[in-house]
Amino acid sequence: MALSLSGERPSAAAMPVSPFAVLVRWVAKTQAARTRRTALAALLELDHNRLNDLGIDRQDVVDAMRLNGTAAGRRLTAARAVKARL
Repeated sequence: MALSLSGERPSAAAMPVSPFAVLVRWVAKTQAARTRRTALAALLELDHNRLNDLGIDRQDVVDAMRLNGTAAGRRLTAARAVKARL
């Protein structure tokens, strides 16, 4: 157990949470999610041959749409890798 001096603050207390910073992070996260959804929706509009050229199919895109965050990109990359081996 570490002893702290009376004048020291824990590291968590040293970083105040700014409501503005929280808002900015939330807006950035929301915009990234919207961009990701738009990109995946655009992939669904491509025909079968174009998707095949990319190494994915419609079900891969639908599966990626169900995931949150960067997991969608990892899902599509994994699907491309599997199909590249075939």
